[in-house]
Amino acid sequence: MGYQVSTGINKSGGAAQNVREEYQTFLETAAGRIRCKRCTAKSTRTKLQCGRPALKSSKTQKCQFHGGRGSGPKTEEGRSRIAAAHYKNGESTKAARAEYSRASTTLNQLEDAMHLLKMTTATRTRGRKPSGYKPVRSTQDLIQLVLDTEKH
Repeated sequence: MGYQVSTGINKSGGAAQNVREEYQTFLETAAGRIRCKRCTAKSTRTKLQCGRPALKSSKTQKCQFHGGRGSGPKTEEGRSRIAAAHYKNGESTKAARAEYSRASTTLNQLEDAMHLLKMTTATRTRGRKPSGYKPVRSTQDLIQLVLDTEKH
């Protein structure tokens, strides 16, 4: 459960004070017969939690008015606007990532060739292999790798 701080006037009519209240995770309606998750959005003006039920499909436990139905941009213009917002520098363009993937594939295949020719006894590189990777397991695969490699 989260907490929220609300400001109010105490019962004796004194000055406002900060009171620590808990967020309500569940909402009970129909005299307690229906229990559902409650929207966790907080009002910036009143500092109170939204009183609507959260959507079942919402990952962030929000109602439809506070972004519970958000599933991203649908139009090509919207997608390009989001892509432009996430663009930081020239290192993470699609072309740069594809080039990095090709280079990683080549290095992994060269590592396979070194193990096949008994040029090394080191352990192999761990982790997920890049897309386009084809393992080199036989001398026939090695010959095909050499023939397919582009020369400068």
